[in-house]
Amino acid sequence: MRHNAAMYVIAIAWLYVTLLMAATETNITAAILTFVLYGLAPLSLFLWLFGTPERRRRIAARERAANDARPPDSVADEVVDQMVPGDDRADAKQDQHDLGDRRA
Repeated sequence: MRHNAAMYVIAIAWLYVTLLMAATETNITAAILTFVLYGLAPLSLFLWLFGTPERRRRIAARERAANDARPPDSVADEVVDQMVPGDDRADAKQDQHDLGDRRA
């Protein structure tokens, strides 16, 4: 977490420098382009690239929390998985035929 604070201090300092560079421009268009092209664009790329490990850690922590919050499989689910074959496919005619046999 401490490295993130230092990264933001560097980012703020860089924006300050580019703002001063833009202030010295003679034209407003040149000032805006200087600030955007020397300041905002490279800084946003820098923060995105160096923030990737932290984003990955947060995503992994969220996934771990979601997996821990999920209730364990019940015994009934295990019994059904043992009794129903893996290649169980829906067969409407067979289901209707079985239903007809039970009613008769």
